Amino acid sequence: MRALTGLAARDPRVTFLTGDLGFSFVEAFAARFPDQYVNIGVAEQNMAGVAAGLALAGRVVFTYSIGNFPTLRCLEQVRNDICYHRLNVKIVAVGGGYAYGALGASHHATEDLAVMRALPEMTVVAPGDPVEAELATRAIAAHVGPCYLRLAKSGEPIVHAAPPDFAIGRAITIRPGRDCTLISTGAMLPAAAAAAAELGRAHRVDARVVSMHTVAPLDAAAVRAACDTAAIVTIEEHSATGGLGSAVAEVLAGLRGHPPLHRVALPAAFAPAAGSQAYLLERAGLTTRAIVDGVAALLAPAGRGASAADPA
Repeated sequence: MRALTGLAARDPRVTFLTGDLGFSFVEAFAARFPDQYVNIGVAEQNMAGVAAGLALAGRVVFTYSIGNFPTLRCLEQVRNDICYHRLNVKIVAVGGGYAYGALGASHHATEDLAVMRALPEMTVVAPGDPVEAELATRAIAAHVGPCYLRLAKSGEPIVHAAPPDFAIGRAITIRPGRDCTLISTGAMLPAAAAAAAELGRAHRVDARVVSMHTVAPLDAAAVRAACDTAAIVTIEEHSATGGLGSAVAEVLAGLRGHPPLHRVALPAAFAPAAGSQAYLLERAGLTTRAIVDGVAALLAPAGRGASAADPA
């Protein structure tokens, strides 16, 4: 919200629409910028339509809601009103993956990256930590056209000691490595970084870590560069269908002799239970320990090239 407040202060076109939530931090924004704020209410289809109208009138519009609601609930409006006209609407969803795990499948955002990256003209960004989230907010505001910003919830650990060079469509190398490449998107970046450190300590595996904060357009050059290691591992709190792993596989499909791809993702199914985010991730095998074990098995002589743990 700090980044958005700064943007609104500098540019009166910046307008924030909320789907009747955020009432622990939006009050200050609403009080300071009453002409740049509207609470649309629990009406996400309407919010997308209003955002399109404001964008046609020259505004740079941010819409905000939980998980699936600003995306899947109003997908037709996003596609036909926003993307078709290539409007300056920035769709912000909080609670990617299982962040709202206890509220059940209706609040689990596990297909959003797949759906949003399939839309023409849509830029899809899932920052890896709070530092990237602030930089991504500024970047999508400057970008001309529709954007989707997938956030976690709050309190996620900071990975970057200092702000990195951030640009839409250009991945960030968090850690160099020669044995394998871990490519993560969104809030799995801390787990990827921790897994790389553990792989070095316990298995003498020198793992490169790449934050693929932009899923569309994907940094294909970073994927091709990862082919100089023995294996590529994608890590995402998203369904194994259509997300980061699928996007990376699409790049590798056009290459010859690429290393094996191992995808660490959620099963392409509804969660069989409700519970905390940590509980659901544990059940799905999306933990630092699971990443370490999967990579170690993949790089073992007998397992080189295998991908039995791939959820797809």
